[in-house]
Amino acid sequence: MYLIVGLGNPGEKYKHNFHNMGFMAVDEAALILNAKFKKKECQAITAEAFVSGEKIIIAKPQTFMNLSGESVRELIGKYKIPYENLIVIYDDYDLKKGSLRIRAEGSAGTHNGMRNVISELQESKFSRIKVGIKDDFVNIPIINYVLSDYKKEDSELFATVTQNAAKAAITIATGGGIEYAMQKFNSVK
Repeated sequence: MYLIVGLGNPGEKYKHNFHNMGFMAVDEAALILNAKFKKKECQAITAEAFVSGEKIIIAKPQTFMNLSGESVRELIGKYKIPYENLIVIYDDYDLKKGSLRIRAEGSAGTHNGMRNVISELQESKFSRIKVGIKDDFVNIPIINYVLSDYKKEDSELFATVTQNAAKAAITIATGGGIEYAMQKFNSVK
């Protein structure tokens, strides 16, 4: 069993924020796997899919970004998911917009939601897929930037990168492995 978690903030006003790249990616994963978000559990809304007999749970924590780890910890506990079967997708201000970076483990960097996930789990050895959002031509505080909407002219770019993030997560969860996903989908600019 795998757990794919997208980090973001619930609510319509955050829907097109840079900070919601994780939600956008898991929406794509659910679409690809023909899964519907209909279950409320562990402070999240979840969807379930089965691929070759393997159960995949897709989750969007509803705790708001900085407390995402609470939901992830509860889901891991409820479903007895080993850390190596956890995949977290989130935005990364340290990567140029449109980039995708996949890692098997690591730190939270500047991301408070990921920092909370690591703190709640007391573990950093799980897969993460980072969607780059940094625009070198914007010079505002990070907190203001991540909570702002991306530009309409970047809609196609972010649609493509979140779809690739979803495909990478599905590749890992269906036996392709993280090394293969890294080779196929990493696109750091």
